[in-house]
Amino acid sequence: MKSRIVAGAVALLGLAGIVLAQPALAATSAKQRIDLRVLVLDDGTTGIDTLRAQLDREGVPYDALALGTDGRPAITPAYLADTVGGVRRAKYQGVVLPNEGAVTGAEATALADFEREFKVRQIDAYTWANPNVGQSTAWSGVLDGATMQVTDAGKAAGFGYLTGPVAIDDRDPAVLESYGYLGVAAPAAGATFTPLVTATPPGGGTRGSVMGVYAHDGREELAVTLAANRYQTHAMELGHGLITWLTRGVHLGFARNWFSVHIDDVFLPDDRWDTVHNCTVGDDCNPRRDPTVQPYNTTIRMTKDDVSALVAWQNSRGLKLDLVFNGGGSVAAGAGDGLTKALLGSKNQFRWVNHTYDHAYLGCVQDFTVSPWRCATDGSGKTRWVSQADISAQIKQNVDWAKGKGIALDAGELVTGEHSGLATRPQMPADNPNLAAALNANGVRYVASDASREQSARAAGNATTVPRFPMNIFYNVATVAEEVDEYNWLYTSRADGGSGICANNPASTCIRPLGAEGFANHIVPTEARIAFDHIVSANPAPHYAHQSNLAEDRILYPVLDAVLARYHATYTAATPVVNPKFADVALQNRRQAAWAAAAASRSVEAYLLDGRVTVTNKGSAADVPLTMPSGTKLVTASLLGVEVSGGAFGEAYGGERSAWRSVGKGGQQLLRVG
Repeated sequence: MKSRIVAGAVALLGLAGIVLAQPALAATSAKQRIDLRVLVLDDGTTGIDTLRAQLDREGVPYDALALGTDGRPAITPAYLADTVGGVRRAKYQGVVLPNEGAVTGAEATALADFEREFKVRQIDAYTWANPNVGQSTAWSGVLDGATMQVTDAGKAAGFGYLTGPVAIDDRDPAVLESYGYLGVAAPAAGATFTPLVTATPPGGGTRGSVMGVYAHDGREELAVTLAANRYQTHAMELGHGLITWLTRGVHLGFARNWFSVHIDDVFLPDDRWDTVHNCTVGDDCNPRRDPTVQPYNTTIRMTKDDVSALVAWQNSRGLKLDLVFNGGGSVAAGAGDGLTKALLGSKNQFRWVNHTYDHAYLGCVQDFTVSPWRCATDGSGKTRWVSQADISAQIKQNVDWAKGKGIALDAGELVTGEHSGLATRPQMPADNPNLAAALNANGVRYVASDASREQSARAAGNATTVPRFPMNIFYNVATVAEEVDEYNWLYTSRADGGSGICANNPASTCIRPLGAEGFANHIVPTEARIAFDHIVSANPAPHYAHQSNLAEDRILYPVLDAVLARYHATYTAATPVVNPKFADVALQNRRQAAWAAAAASRSVEAYLLDGRVTVTNKGSAADVPLTMPSGTKLVTASLLGVEVSGGAFGEAYGGERSAWRSVGKGGQQLLRVG
């Protein structure tokens, strides 16, 4: 029979007497200890890699055993379980296999006996719909663009955070992306098969299972019959459900879908793309070009009407945009500046982030006598750097300006112009050596970096970098026509009238030139998909665009609206997109990195024993991520078996309760199931 969550109470007892209560798991007939760690039998296939990626995203501890490797440990009863203090111990709470036949002989017997004894579940990362997993194949083939549906059983088993159909990727019609088998129940006598996620072939036809549970011989085995890789959107959307099913909803780890957007250069004008000369006026255009060729303003700056539109958009969408501002732009515009009046009049509607006073470049002194630019050198050939004093002035002057205007600002947050001061390859392979001291002197704790250059956070003086994702809505455009023109220049071949950069850059792909409908039909869906993938990958990194994109045609909004529309069509209202502040992103990054190290070193571990989950910390103080079923309650005392409730544990998200909990050095916390 399928195990289920039943009514009861779980308690988490900390050193300070904090207790956590939750619905109990189905009890076994004898005392057993179940370690909260997953075993992954890794054969290098994409199905296994997809599951490992999801475990990593959520921070679920696991051991990977490389199949096919000479000298690897044998899967024996002793490898999987032992006895501690007279109590049988399962070393793993779930097992992930490449497929149902990945191990054979004595190893298969040991694994089956282990799963049966401890009621440990198994996922087959990718297989075909065959009798060994309780199915027969109703259809097989390429499923690109098909839709999947979570069944009622799937919603109850861990996929309840999803709503409506889930689309299978079809990113390139010329590429076969996802092969699959649609299965129908064909279990052996005494066994059952329950579809959790079903799909219909492209164009319609027989609906069949792509994820379903084969319950047999006292064991539960979830068979995945849809090929996937870690980068596919549908794999990320369904990944959390697989983890929840495998762990029965109780595990170490934490998952959220994050989305924040920074708007850079607020108060400044941005340079404009020249659609005739294919360059940026004020940047790389020939300054002696004929000014009558394109007789319009060569810079882009928001107006007071754009501010009203921004406030209305935020209020209607329930999402805050972070205004990354340069006070010097306001001062340069003069005392009667309408944009400044409008932004300050609505200042409490926004979240503000320091972008330096006037966007000065804070790395090396740039030499523009060559293209691309290079770092200037002194007479002895040494790199000339922007000084500590100049960097500090840019940081402090902007903070002082904001305070003088009554803007609520965290002075510990900073985005430098063009992320300058940090390494910018190839010209600047290392940080400006004066940057760290300037950050320290101004109390900067978090400094933005470009995620297209550096994907991981790192130290910069006493500060930590916060990677941000650039959006491909260009800084130098304000109209649909300008965006399409520059997009065509960058992403089409020379033969098609483009720059040809796409052909020479392995990170780019050349496209056919976009027409008048290219913005709505290609750019918006492409950029929305990229941003959506970041959200569902549990990455908290902010995205960034520019104030120019909120002016004139306001071309950023269609992309953001497409992202949010897809999100709301995919996830339930109980699984809202999380809109973190800059410092909150840094906190999550720090927690994730520290937890990954603690889980890998086993300095923090947890296990279930006789109705109690014990979390032990053998290292220094640590924030530990915990995910529990809905109904988990915080209890403030547990005396002589009598518990006093302190309210719900953690936060409700996706039908579960989850939170980071601090566990002191050498500390211990208990979850009691009763």
